[in-house]
Amino acid sequence: MKKLLIAAAVVAAGAGGYWLSQEKPSSASSQSDIVLASVPSDTPLFSGQLKPFPIKSYVNSLSQSYKTAPDEIFAELEQSNDARAKFLLSLSRSYMDSLQSGEQFIETFGLAEQIRSYFYTLGIVPVVKFEVEKPQAIWALLDKAEQDSGYRHETRTLKGLDYRVYTLSDIGDPDKLELLFAQKDGLLTVTLNSAFIDEPTLETALGLRPVPNSLADSGILEQIIKTHGFSDEAIGYLNHQEIVKAITTKEGNQLAQQITALSEQEGEDPLAEFRTPECRSELSAITANWPRTVFGLNSANIEDKQSSFDFSTIVESKNKTLLDALKKMRGFIPDYAKNPGDSVFSMGLGIELNQLVPSLTAVWDELLQPQYQCQVLQEFQQELSGQSPAMLGMFTGMANGVRGVSASLIDYKFTDTDGEPQLESVDAIVSLSADNPSMLFNMVKPFAPELANIQLPQDGSVIDLSHLLPLPPEYGIKPKMAVKGSHLVIFNGEKAKAIAEQMAAEPLTDNGLYNIALDYKKLFTPIVTLAEMTGEPLPEELSMMKDYDMQVKMGVDINEQGIVFDSYINNKVTPAEE
Repeated sequence: MKKLLIAAAVVAAGAGGYWLSQEKPSSASSQSDIVLASVPSDTPLFSGQLKPFPIKSYVNSLSQSYKTAPDEIFAELEQSNDARAKFLLSLSRSYMDSLQSGEQFIETFGLAEQIRSYFYTLGIVPVVKFEVEKPQAIWALLDKAEQDSGYRHETRTLKGLDYRVYTLSDIGDPDKLELLFAQKDGLLTVTLNSAFIDEPTLETALGLRPVPNSLADSGILEQIIKTHGFSDEAIGYLNHQEIVKAITTKEGNQLAQQITALSEQEGEDPLAEFRTPECRSELSAITANWPRTVFGLNSANIEDKQSSFDFSTIVESKNKTLLDALKKMRGFIPDYAKNPGDSVFSMGLGIELNQLVPSLTAVWDELLQPQYQCQVLQEFQQELSGQSPAMLGMFTGMANGVRGVSASLIDYKFTDTDGEPQLESVDAIVSLSADNPSMLFNMVKPFAPELANIQLPQDGSVIDLSHLLPLPPEYGIKPKMAVKGSHLVIFNGEKAKAIAEQMAAEPLTDNGLYNIALDYKKLFTPIVTLAEMTGEPLPEELSMMKDYDMQVKMGVDINEQGIVFDSYINNKVTPAEE
């Protein structure tokens, strides 16, 4: 069972690169409908690019550094005498070589310039499918890997379909595990086979058998898109209810049946403590309130010179008590901490400290309130009961009124002065947003003697803090402090000063929990400059990233549907690569 799970994870990882190329059914005769007709509606995991994804342009938009793998990644495979390892090494090298251009990538894998792809599971069995325009290219790629490694496939036929079988398990191992490749109707299928997988499941995986209750007929994808406002280009979800059903029952769904078969094969049931009537009832009730984790695109823009993705992952919840408690904790995150590209790095923590302890207490009470009979849940409650959030009140009492803390490194530069590299300038800002920031500052002063003589002006005037940070003047660091509206700001540099002035007009609104943004180019360009000045070689890890022109942003928030994790990625081709 462990071997199957590991192999399934490998196949899933390979599929991850394709999930952004997925779609939603558009017509009764579409390719997507054909695939979705073979996906059972009780699948634990699904991810699909339902509309054609411009894979050629996407590969072109990647930085050259992104297309280069460190030598040590392949070192272990190169040293192995195992034909399977050599086979994987050949495929990996072919993949990395193909990334040099979008044209080379689609030629290597026989793809069209735009493709759809899918990843899902038939119970525990992972299935990857993607559209192929030139089927022979895939076979040629696998043939080359066989020649490089000495690893050979077996050809089998099922219902008139020929497919390749590569044995992953050791010779004589009773736990047979095989990797399968098949092509049918313009789709490549990659999946696993094992002794406990029956023929109907294999037929379904290879696209030879539709399922009676399919994802195509369920309306699940349409409902997710409508509820969360996702684009209909790409969608996916993890079904918590089906996973719990598999854990707590022996025959409740396909995954449960497969786990049961594996357990019987191994002579013991590792899930016995979950498969009691009490656990089944109580865990099912919990997942009814937390049914799925869904993910999808909000928007995407793919061109040869750049690509960007805005996508969200949402842990769905119907537990209003918990959601209301979490929403009350939301605080303020200023504009400067939200936008990638405006700074080197920024971070914002929005939290209303007045509500922190009451909200966490409400969450704790909600978790401890049910009188569970399931032993696993009882043990969880016992551990939780000894960690009351009320203790936090001792630490948050002095910070009442705080609504958020944020910081940003906006810019920094190095220069060469008389042959010596040194820091030329730093633009940075830290802000504390609160109902009464001046009062909080005065409360802190008794605990920091160096602040005792500082009188904070109420009119927004700036005071110099240079005497608290006695750095050499050539560093150009002269921090200032001021109260700007509802924000206490400490900043250095003209760009930071401008942001501080703008904050005076930003009202305190509860707009999020957490946000982080990073611009790789702005981060690494000064580091490369410094290395050139000193003549020191860059470590390989940094050298690979020096040409990255990528911006990323991640955030956490709460809305009416659940806990939201937002992500944004933008890649640009650097001028030297064009």
